Parts: sequence; structure tokens; C-alpha cells
Amino acid sequence: MAQIRASITGVGGYVPPYILTNDELAKMVDTTDEWIMERIGIKERHILLEEGKATSDMATEAVNQLLEKTNTSPEEVDMLICGVVTPDMQFPATANIICDKAGIKNAFGYDLNAGCSSFLFALITASKFVESGTHKKVIVVGADKMSSIVDYNDRNTSPIFGDGAGAVMLEPDTSGLGLIDSIMHVDGSGRHHLHQIAGGSLRPANFETILRRQHFIYQEGQPVFKAAVANMADVSVRMMERHNITPENLKYLIPHQANMRIIEATARRMGITKENVMLTITKYGNTTSATIPLCLWEYEKELMPGDNIIIATFGAGFAWGSTYIKWAYDGSKVAKQ
Repeated sequence: MAQIRASITGVGGYVPPYILTNDELAKMVDTTDEWIMERIGIKERHILLEEGKATSDMATEAVNQLLEKTNTSPEEVDMLICGVVTPDMQFPATANIICDKAGIKNAFGYDLNAGCSSFLFALITASKFVESGTHKKVIVVGADKMSSIVDYNDRNTSPIFGDGAGAVMLEPDTSGLGLIDSIMHVDGSGRHHLHQIAGGSLRPANFETILRRQHFIYQEGQPVFKAAVANMADVSVRMMERHNITPENLKYLIPHQANMRIIEATARRMGITKENVMLTITKYGNTTSATIPLCLWEYEKELMPGDNIIIATFGAGFAWGSTYIKWAYDGSKVAKQ
């Protein structure tokens, strides 16, 4: 019997219409377009400004687009996993809210939080349900409203993050295409360098935590940068070696879009050129859980069956990993225009 693999059969994406440029951000915090571009590589980011809208609203837009593109009715979906750092609320799960808003009634779902690696960890988790033969149509979402936890008085973190959502459909494949292999890691000691101090059970919200601005992103840039450069490159090179992938037969690296210098360092270690790297960081910034699916959404038209793709991520935790995928369909026939 042929091995069942989980193949991506469609991609949906959404970014809110409002664009926060570097020049506008410079009016809010002590920074400049030149400083941001030199150190991070971000020109603009999309921000969800509409009152009463949350992560689930962006995710639902991506999921509805995905259902339409794959000719899938909501009733056919077996499962939905949402990789997310900024859930609508502590409970219920944002995945449940997305299912309700998208009319998905016959599925179960839950959230997964692995920082900026949330989507990749969710993708690997979901693939196991498909590979087991128990689930035929599984949606994996990566979505975050990072503006809800960004301190726009902090020049070190405010330029980095944007809002957005992406979603993919996973279905069984026996032709040799799909998710081939993955390498995943966590190192909990890294939590001290990148986290949200208050709002959880350790430091519940109170007047003091709000006054101290502890409900925003806290990041120590240098330790995070060094760990990201080393670990994203290591797992990507290991994946190439494990499967005899060369720079010549790798179609694309899909790196987490956190910092252009991290992306360039990873590509150099892999021996690939910029043309083989998916890049959305300049116009979307770091959308955390959404960066990988938004890359797929942007580059879908370039992808053909059998293309070799490596995803590499690094996020809070620390949590990082890579996945090797053989692409399953002609993206040019269904990609966004």
C-alpha cells in the first residue's frame, strides 16, 4: 500500500487594508526609515484598525478564500488547527471561533502556540492526522493581530510586527508529494529573551502590570538574533543533507520573516541565492504565525508539482524547526491575481 502523505492543496491569505509605513511610524517613536531598513528590512506593515475586529476575523477571511479556491464546502472540513500568539481571548480557542464564523460545523479544532513557529508546528501536527488516514480535509491557519500587543513607544519592537492571516488545506496524497520530513526543536531557557511578561497565570493583569506596560512584547534583540541565525540555518542545512537537496534542485526556502539579516544568513549557509528565497518582510513585516502561509499565498503562482521547498522558522520559547515539502499542484492556475 502506498504511503499516505499530507499535501498542501490550496492557500488563502488576508492582510488588513491599513498600511503603517516607516515614515508614519517615525512620527510615533524615535526611529527613521533608514534605521529600520538597515537593521530589519521592513518598509511597511498592515495593521487591523477596525474596532471590534480580532485575529479570528482575519483568519476567517483567509479560510473563506481557501474554501472557495479549493471548491470545498465548510461541511467537508474534518479539522482546523490555528497557530496563534494573539488569540481573540484566553478561551475559547480561536480555532473554534474561526469554525463558527466560517460555517465549519463537522470539524474539531484547537489552538497551538509556539511563538513565530506556531504555523509550522501546527502544520506538522495536522499532517499526522492526514497521514493516519483518519482525516481527509484539514485546515491549518496561521494568524496574529500583533498590533494588539506591540508597544508603539518602544523603538526596538514597534517597527517589526504587522497583522495578517494565512491558511492552507491539507489532504492525503499517495503519489510521493506532500510533507516529507521535519526537524523540530524547543529550548525553554530562551523564554527569558522573548516573551510577554504579564497576562498569564504567573502575572495576572492588575493595575501594576498595566502601569508597567508589561502586556506588550518584551524582546532582547541580540540573544534572539544570534539564536535565530544559528538554529534556522542549522535545521535547514540538516534537512538538505538528509534528503540530498542541493541549491540547484531547491525551488524555494520559506523562512520566517523576522529580520532580513537573519534570512540572508540562513540562505548563505544553505548556499542559495535571493531568487530562491520567499520574501514578504518588506511589505508585511513580521506577522508572527502568519509569515509562512502569507509567503505561500504571495508565491503560489510560482509553484509547480514536485517543487522542493524547505520551510524554516524560529520563535519565542525558543521554538524552531524546518520542514521539507514536495509541492503538489500548479499554483499558477489558482493563485491570487
